[in-house]
Amino acid sequence: MSQALQSRRTARGQDPTPRSSLDADAVRAAYRRWAGIYDAAFGGVSAIGRRRAVAMVNRLPGARVLEVGVGTGLALPHYLPSKRVTGIDLSAEMLARARTRVQQRRLANVDGLLEMDAEAMAFPDDGFDIAVAMFVASVVPHPRQLLAEMRRVVRPGGHLLFVNHFAAEAGPRWWIEWALAPASRALGWHPDFAPAALFEPEDQARAEISPVPPFGLFTLAHLPN
Repeated sequence: MSQALQSRRTARGQDPTPRSSLDADAVRAAYRRWAGIYDAAFGGVSAIGRRRAVAMVNRLPGARVLEVGVGTGLALPHYLPSKRVTGIDLSAEMLARARTRVQQRRLANVDGLLEMDAEAMAFPDDGFDIAVAMFVASVVPHPRQLLAEMRRVVRPGGHLLFVNHFAAEAGPRWWIEWALAPASRALGWHPDFAPAALFEPEDQARAEISPVPPFGLFTLAHLPN
């Protein structure tokens, strides 16, 4: 096998590590830039994924919901009133917009919106029935630490949900994502994000995976805790 082919095979999923690293400061800086235009730039293309994730949350048992990476609060109006939602985000600017949305929409079931690192949450063990992370796994510096923290704060028998972009394994989209990867710090997310960067093999085998429109760009994953 040629070195070039080996490199392509590695990039297409055998090595889950994204090519360019992110850290908390890079994420804060990126979303400070994005906060004012996030809804207009990403709200439309991400809407189906958000609504499908919230619809699954609404069907699942348990009232205590943690939304990790709540952002500007785009998903908050879609939870059932019976779901008690706590949202966290690393970006103060995004949270300010989420709080405005809660006030304007009078969302009485939102218990709190907290500035917090998803990889080191200040919640006790087993405090939630469901944790959902929408378009977050490819943003955090250490995705498996995110998963570990979500697993810790959700009770045994609860549910973990993810909606995320995962890199293509081949074709034109793979080349675009590979080319964009060095810009991860500026973008605030990893275009070349592989499922194996988030899930251990046993978790990936247990997860219920379904593609989300448009064009299969996003994936909904449900992992029982």
